[in-house]
Amino acid sequence: MQFGIFSVGDVTPDPTTGRTPTERERIKAMVEIALKAEEVGLDVFATGEHHNPPFVPSSPTTMLGWIAARTERLILSTATTLITTNDPVKIAEDFAMLQHLADGRVDLMMGRGNTAPVYPWFGQDIRQGINLAIENYALLHRLWREDVVNWAGKFRSPLQSFTSTPRPLDGVPPFVWHGSIRSPEIAEQAAFYGDGFFHNNIFWPAEHTQRMVELYRERYAHHGHGTPEQAIVGLGGHVFMRKNSQDAIREFRPYFDVAPVYGHGPSLEDFAEQTPLTVGSPQQVIEKTLAFREYAGDYQRQLFLVDHAGLPLKTVLEQIDMLGEEVVPVLREEFAKGRPAGVPDAPTHKAPATAGAEG
Repeated sequence: MQFGIFSVGDVTPDPTTGRTPTERERIKAMVEIALKAEEVGLDVFATGEHHNPPFVPSSPTTMLGWIAARTERLILSTATTLITTNDPVKIAEDFAMLQHLADGRVDLMMGRGNTAPVYPWFGQDIRQGINLAIENYALLHRLWREDVVNWAGKFRSPLQSFTSTPRPLDGVPPFVWHGSIRSPEIAEQAAFYGDGFFHNNIFWPAEHTQRMVELYRERYAHHGHGTPEQAIVGLGGHVFMRKNSQDAIREFRPYFDVAPVYGHGPSLEDFAEQTPLTVGSPQQVIEKTLAFREYAGDYQRQLFLVDHAGLPLKTVLEQIDMLGEEVVPVLREEFAKGRPAGVPDAPTHKAPATAGAEG
């Protein structure tokens, strides 16, 4: 399995001090978080993509290219690449370029995002969101696998004898995860291509995640890529830790209560009971994360959100230290126990997923 960090890059006031970081401070903090992830032995850093305040990561490949130059082992990914509002030609070019610069340490997660106004900002209609995701990815998939592409569709101008440059490193396209919280059409899309399916389950109960992952696994097998158990699955998670669970709850509560996504809603206790959010000791994080396998099966990638809601950088780096020193080593060992021999390892450039790199 791969373990890592994802960031949505929100610029949120610290509710305990009232101070709001500058955009520059937040961008630099995301870089520091990625460097710390590699330092403590995590596998992946993923950034979101947003084009509206209070978020800063509008150019993921710029950030990931800078991080690539300062790391050696870390896999660089996106937590969302907006397949609906980005031109698939530009995605093909940008991520192939990043592949070369990062010596293959690159994959990406396709998604539609959760900001409705982004569609008209980029000349699209939100009512066509699913259709845009399907058509744009069909073109992107071809651009990385065919040297010369002739193509016509509904949402962009046609291509005639077009070659995307640079070509994917070693002729191997970046591995693609299709991220969705609630859309079965996206689970089907991931299954059709034999790509990975990432269910960012941080807002949802286990029963919903189970249904989505099972649908993807069943359809993956239906499309001939392997057994359901061989499908490539990733999950999200959200943690805040202290040695003592009561200290963790007391410290995190003011951040949770005003968080830009789930603040002013359910209580911290209710949210933690109903979703994967874990606020407590490292042992509690271990136990709850291991339970993901009970409803998602053996899976390949686990990403944690640790820098949301105005938490100061010092606190976030402490969280990553605890992940690297106390949590992930145990998770690696426990997830490996009883893992069937036929379950694929997480995909990398040198060892693509069984069917994903060819689909």
